[in-house]
Amino acid sequence: MKTLYTVAQIRAIEHAVSATLEPAALMQRAGHAAANVALALLAGLANRSVLLLAGPGNNGGDALEAAANLAHASAGVDVAVIHLPGAQAASPETAAALAHAAETQVRFLGALPDLEPGLVIDGLFGIGLARALDGPARALVEAVNALGWRVLSLDVPSGLDADSGAVVGPDGVAIHAARTLTFIGDKPGLHTFEGSDHAGAVQVDALAIGDVHFPPAHAQLNEPALFARCLKRRLRSSHKGSFGDVAIVGGAHGMAGAPMLSARGALFAGAGRVLVAALDPGPAFDSVQPEIMFRDAADFPVGEGTLVIGPGMGGSARAMELLAKALAGDAALVIDADALNLIAASVDLRERVSARSAPTVLTPHPLEAARLLGVTVAEVQRDRLGCARALAASLQAIVVLKGAGSVIAAFDVATVVNATGNPGLATAGTGDVLAGICGSLLAQGWPAREAALGAVWIHGAAADRLVEQGIGPIGMVAGELPAAARAVLNELVAASAVRPNGRPQS
Repeated sequence: MKTLYTVAQIRAIEHAVSATLEPAALMQRAGHAAANVALALLAGLANRSVLLLAGPGNNGGDALEAAANLAHASAGVDVAVIHLPGAQAASPETAAALAHAAETQVRFLGALPDLEPGLVIDGLFGIGLARALDGPARALVEAVNALGWRVLSLDVPSGLDADSGAVVGPDGVAIHAARTLTFIGDKPGLHTFEGSDHAGAVQVDALAIGDVHFPPAHAQLNEPALFARCLKRRLRSSHKGSFGDVAIVGGAHGMAGAPMLSARGALFAGAGRVLVAALDPGPAFDSVQPEIMFRDAADFPVGEGTLVIGPGMGGSARAMELLAKALAGDAALVIDADALNLIAASVDLRERVSARSAPTVLTPHPLEAARLLGVTVAEVQRDRLGCARALAASLQAIVVLKGAGSVIAAFDVATVVNATGNPGLATAGTGDVLAGICGSLLAQGWPAREAALGAVWIHGAAADRLVEQGIGPIGMVAGELPAAARAVLNELVAASAVRPNGRPQS
């Protein structure tokens, strides 16, 4: 399990472990780990120079210890440090690290060098930053970002909130790292919102702290292991009724494309039969996927089966009536798009959602989540995990808060952050495809939480696969995702050790 820890939890672990160790032991371990990663990154490079940016706190102490370790390494590494002292006296550990570095061949610089170093190690500020970077620290960060130098950040990119993934401060800046070596435990902010752009590849070093010191985590990274029990190989005696029916309820006038995309997502994710229950007359069939059936929503029993409701549905009185009927029924529901906005505007519909006992998954993007919570989009983005949890608790449903590092929350289990996907998903219709995939997994018997986890992971992995094939991220379109999602899902099932009867493979 890839656990994620809050800053408060990391501080508590650090405090408890430090009491059992020699002073500065954890800082020395961090410096040693950072030096080893730096040497690995420099391997094979002609330019074996390292520039370390060391701030006034313990993060700066980690960087200074790394500098001393690199200077001692018999690897021909040129080591330079820019040290920014603080207004207050450094901690004894950081002061000792500074003295340690000063005793070696480390060069201390007053400004950025003229020549590009092979690697920059960012140790300006760690998880304790409470306000936007300013002064010399801000100038350094802006200059390094502008130069595009390769950066290894220690613990967290300087300027980034480790809990939320937001850049600290209303006008803040943060380092853009190629890699982040984070200490003790992984942090959610490295994988969601702006953290997805600033942290780069994330590597965790527990600093030799034993498992006994780690509390239960309230968040974790999404991975196939979380939904592996649902990845079952199909029996040869299967038929289309074995894998469920999915109906996409939507398609008001002028918006027929959204339910079609959702239906294709459901079809390619393995549902036995898929149909569109359209609010207004539209295409009689999908010329790309003629397997998809079409019905008039007025005549369709929206209270049963598995429904994806909302894509292209609009906000009419008829749409609200259909949504109310669906919420009152026993259908497994994926609620998306316009249906979410209708719920946000109606106390009655909100109460119907929270009163449901049938599986219910909501898939809001940040604006839709903000409407549901009665807050601003900025407030949602500053606390993506907290807002997803709040929605899940208030609506008693599974919530997928979409965006960079989508958050999957339930009201009674750990929150999950998804790391698959790329900017190619930032285009119209991709959310419709995600809703269809989720509905398909529900129809195939996946529990609601696993269906949400699997759909989000597969959807993101499909986008990553397309980029690997040279399709995107620029110009990737939603219609390309279903086939890629199918390939990802089949690979997962083929690699799974679960037989159709639920028993492990021998």
